Amino acid sequence: MRLPHPLYGLYERRLAATLPRDRVPRHVGVILDGNRRWARSIGRSAASGHQAGADRIADLLEWSEEVGVEVVTLWMLSTDNLQRPADELADLLAIIEDAVRVLGATRRWRVQAMGSLELLPEHTAAALREVEAATRDVDGLHVNVAVGYGGRREIADAVRAYLRHASEQGVSIDEMAESFDVEHIAAHLYTKGQPDPDLVIRTSGEQRLGGFLLWQSAHSEFYFCEAYWPDFRKVDFLRAVRAYVARERRLGR
Repeated sequence: MRLPHPLYGLYERRLAATLPRDRVPRHVGVILDGNRRWARSIGRSAASGHQAGADRIADLLEWSEEVGVEVVTLWMLSTDNLQRPADELADLLAIIEDAVRVLGATRRWRVQAMGSLELLPEHTAAALREVEAATRDVDGLHVNVAVGYGGRREIADAVRAYLRHASEQGVSIDEMAESFDVEHIAAHLYTKGQPDPDLVIRTSGEQRLGGFLLWQSAHSEFYFCEAYWPDFRKVDFLRAVRAYVARERRLGR
């Protein structure tokens, strides 16, 4: 892990001071990528990399609060990740459970679990639901923890939820097809009621979404950082926000 340069603190403060509060992103999505490669680069186990990544999460949330972000979505485990070797997956799930419990125990952030929880072991799903329920009344930064999450599956789940709801209302298939609109999907996404992500950050140098917030990110700005997630610093976050602020957002117009 890189040691902090003594001038970073000064640079961070100056960088933060240049960010106009009325233009910072309301919702930031972060793909926490590179834990295993970080661990491999220093001769450690995959589990130690995942733990180092989990230890970085609270820092990110604090930085987000400082600049005025309202919602942060953390992609902690994809549906594809569920195919990893059983021993690594068990370690990763245990680390995620502990990390989410720590976030909830602070009573500082409102935590919402999002993903296909039915694909997870029951103890993991239960831990996520417990923290979500325990922080539902917290008036603070809204933190979505995406565990067992896949963008395509989310859209499929949204369509299924719409069809069930319409059927319960006595709407016929023909009527559904005639009236179906994009807003019907938006109203049934895991993030319903939240602003779409303005900025999506991916660490580790990979320049792809990999299925993250596919529907919601249609007009998002993207920022790809070379640092592995455990090495992600406040200055990296502030640079991402600065890049977002400097862009002219056309929103498809």
